[in-house]
Formats: sequence, structure tokens, C-alpha cells
Amino acid sequence: MFKHAILFLSASLVATLTGCAGGNAISSEQQLAKQITNDTLMQQVDSMAREVVKGGFNAGDGYGEVWIRDYNTFIELAMEVMPDSTVQDNLLTFFRFQGKTGDIVDGFIDINHANLNNKDGYKYRLSDLEPRYAAHKNTVETDQESSLVQAVWRYVTKSGNRAFLQREIDGITVEKRLELALDYLMKERYNAKYGLIWGATTADWGDVQPEHPWGVELDKNSHLAIDIYDNAFFIIAINHYVDLTNNKESINNWAKTRDEIKANVRKYLWDEEKQKFVPHIYLEDSPFPANFDENEIFYHGGTAMAIEADLLSKEEIAYSNAAMLANVKSSGAPTIGLTVYPPYPEGSFQNKGMYPYGYQNGGDWTWFGGRMIQQLIRNGFIQEAYDEARPMFERVIKNNGFYEWYAKDGKPSGSGTFRGEAGVLFKVIQDFRSWAAKQVNDSDSKK
Repeated sequence: MFKHAILFLSASLVATLTGCAGGNAISSEQQLAKQITNDTLMQQVDSMAREVVKGGFNAGDGYGEVWIRDYNTFIELAMEVMPDSTVQDNLLTFFRFQGKTGDIVDGFIDINHANLNNKDGYKYRLSDLEPRYAAHKNTVETDQESSLVQAVWRYVTKSGNRAFLQREIDGITVEKRLELALDYLMKERYNAKYGLIWGATTADWGDVQPEHPWGVELDKNSHLAIDIYDNAFFIIAINHYVDLTNNKESINNWAKTRDEIKANVRKYLWDEEKQKFVPHIYLEDSPFPANFDENEIFYHGGTAMAIEADLLSKEEIAYSNAAMLANVKSSGAPTIGLTVYPPYPEGSFQNKGMYPYGYQNGGDWTWFGGRMIQQLIRNGFIQEAYDEARPMFERVIKNNGFYEWYAKDGKPSGSGTFRGEAGVLFKVIQDFRSWAAKQVNDSDSKK
């Protein structure tokens, strides 16, 4: 499948790669810029996204918590519609629950709504620094620390409020706490053999392991593994921390760590022959049957994050996008938000929601598909990005909401006010508009 992905490259993408778009390139870009500027669909989605995030900071109507992995993807939109003090307070709350080793919780909830005595539920963390809430940490995933670093970077970059980095929580500045979060990953989740960080086995960026009906807590049954999502996210977080700090020693140390992890990602996780990332490197053994070839699976979300981490060349980005389009066509999925393809077979996960093409096992998530669109725009694949984003915009209007994920037949599922989806589409629209405005400015400067 992957060797033939180039067959799906569009003419404009090939032109981008070869630099042979010819004399029509400027006029075609201007035409696309005009189309984007006048796109009423994007205008409507933008307006709807703003209204959804005005409703609060929890992930959506199906969740009571404020989750850091979600907040990271809609904080820039929240800054447009919510008071700055409230945006800051949510970030600070995560630091108030930071563990002694630097770890960051997944989310927090009003303490009056937390079932603290449910032995089968979350193991809540309480903090004297934050009596309003109870917090919890999914120990299966390894993206909470990276998510918070990224969220703070987005806040500081958009607001220009660098003084926020010097805010103190229990005598320790935000800037120092960010470094403690990164340190936690190197001390507690770093595998020296591969020079990469690990988590439990999950489907791509997912946070559900296969060994349990719920699947959110590491225990003796977990199968520890290294994947592209956790490591790409860590690289992005290091880049952001290096951009935030003025400490030259920290900059040098973390830049060295980042470069080593990037090299090890390419060495161990990138399959050169198949032009894709291997799903997992297992530290011991796999939870799946020996006759199951997991490397047939393509991870869409982790690949998008790898592009953001600058782990792929422009040609590899083109192949990856073409492979995603081929997967969408083969599966019948609505968009490149398709999580994985092919999905893990029936029964691979004890969690009942992880059936083939369900939830994180092949469900279609704009939350990550939209981030792939962002990376296509960033790397100059504008026409491809526009063509692939429109089905995501269209289903928001069709379903009158931002749903968590979509089935193969396009049926929306999960939370109907999923702020993560609203946030990534808002950012996609902003990126499109910035590109279009640049084309207009460049055209005017040539006159």
C-alpha cells in the first residue's frame, strides 16, 4: 500500500515538490487565496467554534473535567472569547497539582462532582494548593507533561505575556515547573536502550490500553512500549520550552536532548521501506497475538505530530498524506481524521468501545485530522489542505455541532460540544486566512 501511495499525489502537490508549477503558480495561488477569503463555510464554522468555547473549559458536554490534552488544542480559541485571568487560572491549576517528581495530571474537576470513594474509578489527587478541585492522571499515556508545556507556549506566544512564566506556585516559577515536567519524562519515562520515552500500548495517540475493560492505569498486566506520538509530542514540547526560556544552559541541554530523540525516532521508529512509522517498539512483549502483523497499521495522528516535530522531509510528508488519502478511500472513512488503518481486529482491546472503526481504533477524529491539515498548510500543501479540510467543515454544519469522533458512515459520536475539535478547526481557519492574506500582500507588493 505505502510503496504505491505516490499514485495518489495530486498534480498541485507534485508541482510543490518539484518546483515546476510554472507560470500559472502565482495566479492559481491568488485564486485559491480568494476562495479561502470568501469561504462562507469557514466563516460559519469559526463563529460556531467561538460559541462552543464560550461555554467553558471542560472537554465537552460528555465530560466534567478540564483536560490538559484538550485544553492545549483550544487555548488559543479560549483566549479569543474568555477572560485572560480565567485562561491563566486553568493553566495554573495544573501546576498546583504537579507531582513532586514533576508529573502533570490529565485533568481536574470540581471536587464536589468527584467520586473520591469509587474504587473502580479514577484515583483522585488532592492538593492543599487547589482545594476547589480534584485531579487525576491516566498513567497509560505519556503526553500530559508535553501538553502543558505546549499549552503555556501557545498562551505566552499569543498573549505576549512573558511575565506569566515568572508566576510562582508554592515558591516555584511556571518556567521552572515546565522544566520539571520535562525532567519527569526523562527520569521516569525514558528508555536508555532506544533513547526514547515510553508509555503503555495504545492505538496511536489513544489513552486506552488493551489489557483492561477501562484501560487507563498502568499495572502488572500492561505492555510497555515506545511509539511515535509520545516522542513527537515530547520533541514539540522541548522546542516550545527552548523558545520560552532565556536560560542558556537549559537551552543547550534541552536542544541536545531533542536532537538525540529526533535521531532515535528516525533510527528506530521510521520504517524506510514502508515510508511509515512502526506502531510500537515493545520493551518486553506485545499484548497482541504472534500471528498479527501490527506494522501493517498506519498511525494517522502520530504521523501528523511527527510532521509538527519536523521529523519528516517534504517528500515524506507528501507520501504520508497520500497514504492517508489511500486509507480513507480503502476504509470508506469520511476524512483523514481516521485514527488508524487498518484498525486492530475485533477483540484486541477489552474496552468495548475499541471495536474496529470505533473510538480510537479507527474512529474519525477531527481533533487530529485537523492538526494534519495545519501541518499541510505549514509545509506549503495549501490546495491539498483545503480539499481535505472541507469535509470536516461540512460535517460540523450538517450535524450542527463539534462531535468527538465519527463512525465510518459519518455518524457523529461522543460529546456534541467537543472543544478540542472546535479548537483545531479554529486554528486551521486562522492558518488558511494568514496564508491567503500573505498572497494578497505579496501580490500587491509586486504591482
